[in-house]
Amino acid sequence: MSALSKNASYIREKVQAHNRFFEDSIPLIASENVISPLQREMLNSDFNGRYAEGWVGHRYYQGNVFVDEVEQKGMEIARKLFGCTYADLRPISGTVANMAALFALTTPGDVIATPALSDGAHISTAKFGAVGMRGVSTVNYPFDTRLMNIDVEGTRKLLLKVRPKLALFGMSMFLFPAPLKELSDTFEEIGCTVWYDGAHVLGLIAGGQFQDPLREGAHVITGSTHKTFPGPNHGIILSNPRSEEMEKSLRRAVFPGVTSSHHLHEMAALAVALDEMQKFGRRYASQTVRNARALAGSLHDRGFTVLAAEHGFTSSHTIAVDVRKLGGGSECAEKLEKANIVVNKNMLPGDESSVHPSGLRLGSQEVTHLGMKRGEMEEIASFFERLLIRGEGVSSVRKDVIAFKRKFRKLEYCYGEGYPAYRYEKFLGRA
Repeated sequence: MSALSKNASYIREKVQAHNRFFEDSIPLIASENVISPLQREMLNSDFNGRYAEGWVGHRYYQGNVFVDEVEQKGMEIARKLFGCTYADLRPISGTVANMAALFALTTPGDVIATPALSDGAHISTAKFGAVGMRGVSTVNYPFDTRLMNIDVEGTRKLLLKVRPKLALFGMSMFLFPAPLKELSDTFEEIGCTVWYDGAHVLGLIAGGQFQDPLREGAHVITGSTHKTFPGPNHGIILSNPRSEEMEKSLRRAVFPGVTSSHHLHEMAALAVALDEMQKFGRRYASQTVRNARALAGSLHDRGFTVLAAEHGFTSSHTIAVDVRKLGGGSECAEKLEKANIVVNKNMLPGDESSVHPSGLRLGSQEVTHLGMKRGEMEEIASFFERLLIRGEGVSSVRKDVIAFKRKFRKLEYCYGEGYPAYRYEKFLGRA
């Protein structure tokens, strides 16, 4: 092998440094996860770099015999896992899946109903995001900040008044199930299509621990597959279409609408992830929710303002913490990162600035994937207290965080349980 250039060596060293940082850090970003050894093998296969435009059995390229078989199997597993008749593994991200749904279900000038950004919605639903780019207008659901959820009666009145073509539910700060069942009669009365953006809670849905959108009134679910769903950085669309035309529209919207190649190595890894969730998903999802509640309760007991305390804090993987009195979301997130605790600043209801929000958003899914349970949630909360409330020095907290994390570097709830989460040499030919 020829010697690496200075640039190549630099890039490799930085990626290795990143790996080492996460080996020694507590990962609490609600939109991230790590993948299994078998999934990583798929990412490093010859599927990477190949093309398979079109649909299974109807490709525009040769050489797709085995690609078709893998994708077909992945769709079969997805339909069974989520109880749907249509599953599309081609979107290359959650936002691309959202774009496909917008192309399939709306036309420019339509009015759709969505949550507001300040209430936890995803940026793709904003005027400056995919929704605005599609040229549709939005109305936002009323939000109950006490319940940290959409206000049912206010939303019912809004839907009856505006009669949107599409009602979108789904959040980036998703604490409690969306009130689909409570609004199902209203959806039927106005005849709107119901779209559920399940990016954050897809793994909890697959594990039967959050809600079942397709049985509660949703017609289409979009999602990314690397958050609570512990798969590759990819996307998915799931549906029980209202009509044959809707299914055709969804299929066409993905290709040729918003994708060309659909990243076949990721598709293969996603097929593995779907199978792993079929086998391990219920245990994983249940522990993820228990861990989130345990972490929220422990933070609350230590003096943090955790939202929705009177309602059990959360029914998902996500926790929202108001840290205005501690310097705000930006300052707290930066201080935690210096101590090797990785979280993100986040807007809370009433915030106007995403750069200087009042909150932190925490997620329990990745630490759960690494085998942590209730006792570890209490220990993590103690690090927060020491750093943000007691004002202990970063260096001493960081030292204890690293020692703590060294016990949790291996994956559970997947094939190859116990394989190191951050060491990939096996799949780089250096086993």
